[in-house]
Amino acid sequence: MADNENPPQVGDVLEAVEYPPLTRTDIVRYAGASGDFNPIHHDETFATSVGFPSVFSVGMYQAGLLANFAADRFGPENLRRVAVRFSSQVWPGDVLVTSGTVSRVEDAPGGTEVDVDLLCTRRDDSGAEDVAISGSATFLLG
Repeated sequence: MADNENPPQVGDVLEAVEYPPLTRTDIVRYAGASGDFNPIHHDETFATSVGFPSVFSVGMYQAGLLANFAADRFGPENLRRVAVRFSSQVWPGDVLVTSGTVSRVEDAPGGTEVDVDLLCTRRDDSGAEDVAISGSATFLLG
């Protein structure tokens, strides 16, 4: 979390967080918590019948990890905006890594506005990596 003695600066890189390989249980638990019971996320037979190699993660799971990653740094009470763009599907066994870079720091009414560019990458079991979600968040630090 940012503090007054070390305010964020443009270019600051937030320490990345790597999550354990995503499991089917993680996917089902998130589907239950979110109320998204699309069978493409939990029914292997259905997912393969419509052309996918297996079930895959609900995209908002990764978006939630990314928003939580940023909020952990600057405080959820300071979060003013989160925007994400979905780029690739996430499969069981993928390792997710969240990271961010401060892109703007500016005086604003009520404090300092801080923008953070966010990234959630996925690495499959072959070691191939790509972007699952990119995004940004804006915080107002008092």
